[in-house]
Amino acid sequence: MAKPRLIVFYDGSCEGCVKDRARYEQWLGRQTARVHWFDITDQEALLRQRGIDPARALRELHVEDQHGTVRRELDAYILLFSLIWWLKPLAWLVSLPGIRSWVSRWYRQHVDARLRREGRG
Repeated sequence: MAKPRLIVFYDGSCEGCVKDRARYEQWLGRQTARVHWFDITDQEALLRQRGIDPARALRELHVEDQHGTVRRELDAYILLFSLIWWLKPLAWLVSLPGIRSWVSRWYRQHVDARLRREGRG
Protein backbone atom coordinates (compact mmCIF):
# COMPACT_ATOMS: atom_id res chain seq x y z
CA MET A 1 0.00 0.00 0.00
CA ALA A 2 1.38 3.41 -1.01
CA LYS A 3 1.99 5.95 1.72
CA PRO A 4 -0.08 9.16 1.56
CA ARG A 5 1.48 11.98 -0.41
CA LEU A 6 1.29 15.59 0.70
CA ILE A 7 1.67 18.69 -1.44
CA VAL A 8 3.49 21.53 0.31
CA PHE A 9 2.92 24.97 -1.19
CA TYR A 10 6.01 26.97 -0.30
CA ASP A 11 7.56 30.30 -1.23
CA GLY A 12 10.54 29.47 -3.45
CA SER A 13 11.46 33.18 -3.50
CA CYS A 14 12.18 33.01 0.23
CA GLU A 15 15.73 31.94 1.02
CA GLY A 16 14.71 30.76 4.49
CA CYS A 17 11.80 28.77 3.09
CA VAL A 18 14.09 27.01 0.61
CA LYS A 19 16.51 26.19 3.44
CA ASP A 20 13.62 24.91 5.59
CA ARG A 21 12.52 22.68 2.71
CA ALA A 22 16.01 21.21 2.31
CA ARG A 23 16.28 20.61 6.05
CA TYR A 24 12.87 18.93 6.18
CA GLU A 25 13.71 16.72 3.19
CA GLN A 26 16.89 15.65 4.97
CA TRP A 27 14.90 14.79 8.09
CA LEU A 28 12.41 12.78 5.99
CA GLY A 29 15.22 10.67 4.56
CA ARG A 30 13.81 7.75 2.60
CA GLN A 31 10.28 9.04 3.11
CA THR A 32 10.98 12.12 0.98
CA ALA A 33 8.71 10.76 -1.79
CA ARG A 34 5.76 11.25 0.58
CA VAL A 35 6.02 15.02 0.11
CA HIS A 36 5.75 16.97 -3.14
CA TRP A 37 7.00 20.56 -2.96
CA PHE A 38 5.21 23.16 -5.08
CA ASP A 39 6.81 26.60 -5.48
CA ILE A 40 4.02 29.21 -5.37
CA THR A 41 6.12 31.91 -7.05
CA ASP A 42 4.12 33.36 -9.98
CA GLN A 43 1.46 30.65 -9.61
CA GLU A 44 -1.51 32.81 -8.55
CA ALA A 45 -3.96 31.32 -11.08
CA LEU A 46 -3.13 27.74 -10.15
CA LEU A 47 -3.41 28.54 -6.44
CA ARG A 48 -6.85 30.08 -6.99
CA GLN A 49 -7.94 26.98 -8.95
CA ARG A 50 -7.04 24.92 -5.87
CA GLY A 51 -8.98 27.28 -3.59
CA ILE A 52 -5.89 28.93 -2.09
CA ASP A 53 -5.69 32.71 -1.78
CA PRO A 54 -2.26 33.68 -3.21
CA ALA A 55 -1.79 36.47 -0.64
CA ARG A 56 -2.46 34.03 2.22
CA ALA A 57 -0.16 31.47 0.59
CA LEU A 58 2.70 33.97 1.00
CA ARG A 59 1.90 34.50 4.67
CA GLU A 60 0.88 30.99 5.72
CA LEU A 61 2.24 27.58 4.85
CA HIS A 62 -0.36 25.50 3.00
CA VAL A 63 -0.31 21.71 2.75
CA GLU A 64 -2.77 19.59 0.81
CA ASP A 65 -3.29 16.14 2.29
CA GLN A 66 -3.97 12.90 0.44
CA HIS A 67 -7.73 13.61 0.53
CA GLY A 68 -7.40 17.02 -1.12
CA THR A 69 -7.96 18.97 2.10
CA VAL A 70 -5.79 22.06 2.34
CA ARG A 71 -4.46 22.85 5.79
CA ARG A 72 -2.77 26.15 6.52
CA GLU A 73 -0.46 27.81 9.00
CA LEU A 74 -0.02 25.73 12.18
CA ASP A 75 -2.33 22.95 10.99
CA ALA A 76 0.01 22.55 8.00
CA TYR A 77 3.09 22.45 10.23
CA ILE A 78 1.45 19.97 12.59
CA LEU A 79 0.73 17.69 9.64
CA LEU A 80 4.34 17.89 8.44
CA PHE A 81 5.75 17.42 11.93
CA SER A 82 3.65 14.29 12.37
CA LEU A 83 5.55 12.53 9.55
CA ILE A 84 8.81 12.56 11.51
CA TRP A 85 8.84 10.51 14.71
CA TRP A 86 10.96 12.91 16.74
CA LEU A 87 8.85 15.94 15.68
CA LYS A 88 5.55 14.34 16.73
CA PRO A 89 5.87 15.66 20.30
CA LEU A 90 6.36 19.16 18.87
CA ALA A 91 3.21 18.72 16.77
CA TRP A 92 1.30 17.82 19.92
CA LEU A 93 2.79 20.73 21.89
CA VAL A 94 2.00 23.30 19.18
CA SER A 95 -1.58 22.07 19.02
CA LEU A 96 -2.28 22.98 22.67
CA PRO A 97 -4.62 26.00 22.83
CA GLY A 98 -2.47 28.50 24.77
CA ILE A 99 0.71 27.55 22.99
CA ARG A 100 -1.01 27.41 19.61
CA SER A 101 -2.23 31.01 19.80
CA TRP A 102 1.18 32.27 20.96
CA VAL A 103 3.06 30.39 18.20
CA SER A 104 0.52 31.59 15.62
CA ARG A 105 1.07 35.24 16.60
CA TRP A 106 4.85 34.82 16.57
CA TYR A 107 4.73 33.05 13.19
CA ARG A 108 2.60 35.78 11.59
CA GLN A 109 4.80 38.56 12.95
CA HIS A 110 7.92 36.78 11.70
CA VAL A 111 6.52 36.20 8.21
CA ASP A 112 5.12 39.74 7.89
CA ALA A 113 8.49 41.21 8.94
CA ARG A 114 10.30 39.03 6.37
CA LEU A 115 7.93 40.06 3.58
CA ARG A 116 8.37 43.75 4.48
CA ARG A 117 12.18 43.36 4.42
CA GLU A 118 11.93 41.75 1.00
CA GLY A 119 9.60 44.49 -0.28
CA ARG A 120 6.75 42.02 -0.78
CA GLY A 121 4.50 42.85 2.12
